[in-house]
Amino acid sequence: MDPQKQKEQFNYAYVCALAAHAGLNRVDAAVDDDSIDVSFKSKGYHGQPVRSPQIEFQLKCTSQDLVVGDVIKYPLSRKNYDDLRGADFASPRYLAVLLVPTEVNAWVEYSEHNLALFNNCYWLSLRDAAPTENEAQITVAIPMVQRLTSMTLREMMSRASQGEWL
Repeated sequence: MDPQKQKEQFNYAYVCALAAHAGLNRVDAAVDDDSIDVSFKSKGYHGQPVRSPQIEFQLKCTSQDLVVGDVIKYPLSRKNYDDLRGADFASPRYLAVLLVPTEVNAWVEYSEHNLALFNNCYWLSLRDAAPTENEAQITVAIPMVQRLTSMTLREMMSRASQGEWL
């Protein structure tokens, strides 16, 4: 498999595993023409402004060393940047960047009792991001404290049920 496709598939599996653990339903798009790779829905928010909230993600995976201090400096295409920014969407949109080791064999570790996926995934909302003059790409700064976890996904969904974003 092409190494970039392999990263895409691993990222998808990683985020979907977190969502399954969080109890969210996956919604797959047949075509990614709006910079959304995967969406998650939930139910059980009766009495909230949004009864069946949904959150959407653009997934990126890299083995490059992009950590500078306490942020990830990720070069995002102008198209993805424009598709993810703004507040005029029905569902909150997020960028999720998975950092993986350079060696594919180090992405997964097996033992008799568990399966571990390496390394971590981080998220960023571009809702309030400003327009850019850059034509090809823009480097976004993702704080390392914004690690994507099952608990984070549940919080994103809870906020979406209120019509809010993280």
